[in-house]
Amino acid sequence: MRPPLIEEHGVIGNMRTAALVSLAGTIDFYCFPDFDSPSVFAELLDAEKGGGFSIQPRFEAMRTRQLYLPETNVLMTRFLSASGLVELTDFMPVLNEPGEARPGSVPRRYNQIVRNVRVVRGEVTLTLRCAPRFDYARSAHSVTQDAAGFVFQPEAEGVIPMRLYSPVPLSLEQGDVAGEFTLKGGESATFTFGGVEQEGRCGMDQAGFDACLSETAQYWRKWLATSHYQGRWREIVHRSALILKLCSNHEHGSLIAAPTFGLPERLGGARNWDYRFSWLRDSAFTLYAFMRLGFTEEVRKFGGWMKLRIESGLKEHAPNGPLKPMYRVYNTAPLPEVVLDNLAGYCGSRPVRVGNAAETQLQLDIYGELLDSIYLSSKYANGLSNDGWKRMKELLAWLADNWERPDEGIWEVRNEPQEFLHSRLMCWVAFDRAIRLSEKRSLVAPVAAWRAVRDKIHEDIFDNFWNEPLQSFVQSKGSDTLDASVLLMPLVRFINPTDPRWLSTLAAIERHLSEDGIVYRYTSGIDGLDGHEGGFLACSFWLIECLARSGQVDKAQLLFGKVLGYANHLGLYSEELGSNGDQLGNFPQALTHLALISAACYLDRRLSGTSGDTWQ
Repeated sequence: MRPPLIEEHGVIGNMRTAALVSLAGTIDFYCFPDFDSPSVFAELLDAEKGGGFSIQPRFEAMRTRQLYLPETNVLMTRFLSASGLVELTDFMPVLNEPGEARPGSVPRRYNQIVRNVRVVRGEVTLTLRCAPRFDYARSAHSVTQDAAGFVFQPEAEGVIPMRLYSPVPLSLEQGDVAGEFTLKGGESATFTFGGVEQEGRCGMDQAGFDACLSETAQYWRKWLATSHYQGRWREIVHRSALILKLCSNHEHGSLIAAPTFGLPERLGGARNWDYRFSWLRDSAFTLYAFMRLGFTEEVRKFGGWMKLRIESGLKEHAPNGPLKPMYRVYNTAPLPEVVLDNLAGYCGSRPVRVGNAAETQLQLDIYGELLDSIYLSSKYANGLSNDGWKRMKELLAWLADNWERPDEGIWEVRNEPQEFLHSRLMCWVAFDRAIRLSEKRSLVAPVAAWRAVRDKIHEDIFDNFWNEPLQSFVQSKGSDTLDASVLLMPLVRFINPTDPRWLSTLAAIERHLSEDGIVYRYTSGIDGLDGHEGGFLACSFWLIECLARSGQVDKAQLLFGKVLGYANHLGLYSEELGSNGDQLGNFPQALTHLALISAACYLDRRLSGTSGDTWQ
């Protein structure tokens, strides 16, 4: 029996952690208590040893469907058969805002998974198996039963014990909890799974479930109601926004790239990474997407989190600069890359890695993305403090001395550093946005020196990254390699989208890196890794926006519709797409969803006859 495909999942979460729920009703990926904590369920990466939590009806023949309750991250899986109809509702209660204790509100349950199964029609026998595998399936555990359910006690030091509450009789089976139970039409049962120390007695009767569901759904709907977006494709845009919100940290505002690790960019290959961290690049792009839709609270929270990262980095004087490409959600602790030899990998894709060695790389583009987000935040949300402006000047002083260094770039290559166009481009953005901030806000700054650096970078790009035979900008200085990251050139307003050099570059990307709207990042064999990868979905949305900006609106709209067709049944995307249409890479991927939002917003405005972009 094949494992569920990556796209055959929905995701639930509470902005502290998240879990994947398959179409079969199994939670087969879940880390606890935080996004980057060790896994408790990882059956998606190893069907035998990874662990999972399944609730399924015993139908001889059935169909399954999944949907989100409207405008929420509450997931419903429906099992349909001639002999019955069953609904399984999964969610994680969302914590109240700090200090927000409303009268009559449901008591908060820390990182608790709530699973309610209800029989709509028929008399149905259901099976349940809760089989946690702690510490990335490296720790054994014991199980005890008490009045509040079953307690799983890991042997590994420092791993939090967890409790399953069940309203129906279940049995212990070799470290797991399993059993069968029967419900009639109109009957339901609620199961909860969470940490013992934080939960206490975590049972929930039907009234408690209804109240908790109502409050959680109300949280998501209240948040989404602040969106200003009223254009075309509103449902998929808002689903993308909900996914981005789910991937943000409730307390600190930091944003993870994806809630999973180990999902491959090529089946059977070694391109399997851990994305449960906050990349400055992805975070900055996500804030841009939030601001386009009218969400500003996330900008404020992330600004506070970023302030601490910058202050710490400026004090350290690290050789690769004051900022790292990525951080843990909560702190600046290292992210050592470790191979989990005990896990078989998704469809045999090994090695399975946790941590990410790219944190030690030099990626100069992050300064441009950071300054661009600060510029937009100052323009559309909160102004920059005087102390914050001083820190920005310190960052730019370092960048002025280092922008010409070879680095590993946006794609985090694992061979020799190179002089990448995208890194140069975003260094130009850093100085350009700083100049704009200074002039628009009357901030004291060495503007003449910044302008000199900015102009030098501009000349360097046109002189050294333009390939005359290809009639295209290329990946690195003096190379003949095309790279889809150049699609950001007009999006960050470095070049006019109708400039002849840009139009010929766009045409070259379409000829050599694009297949009917699916765009590959670059040609294989240049990143220090074996094998190839799938089409990169964020690049597909970048291409669509570039086409619209260049005046090819009809073509952009057609391709947008095609790429939307690759979303899964819930409107979710992973990082990449295989040649057969299967989703690949970590899931759901924030970068894909934020690129979708940007493309949809611009294309909608152009189709409505407006200029397309009121930003920057």
